[in-house]
Amino acid sequence: QVQLVESGGGLVQPGGSLRLSCAASGSIFSIYAMGWYRQAPGKQRELVAAISSCGSTNYADSVKGLFTISRDNAKNTVYLQRNSLKPEDTAVYYCDARASTITPAHWGQGNQVTVSS
Repeated sequence: QVQLVESGGGLVQPGGSLRLSCAASGSIFSIYAMGWYRQAPGKQRELVAAISSCGSTNYADSVKGLFTISRDNAKNTVYLQRNSLKPEDTAVYYCDARASTITPAHWGQGNQVTVSS
């Protein structure tokens, strides 16, 4: 099986910074891309950002300039950075990984991020 271990979430004050990590391990043959999605209360799950093994990035229009995604291929780990957090960033953040563009994604369990004073 494939496991995605997420860390870095929790309660964060408005204006603070967030750095999420997701490490993939297990029986996955290779990782073509990894990314982050989020689901806010009462809303649909949406893409935040994704990054391929070659470093190509894809950001949702709503978060361009706000979030930064990066990756350590040797560790099969993806990171998500956000400065100046706002309450509307509150959501469950999900990590995903896939072996190619045509294979199903593997998903993490979700990481709650709450932005509140």
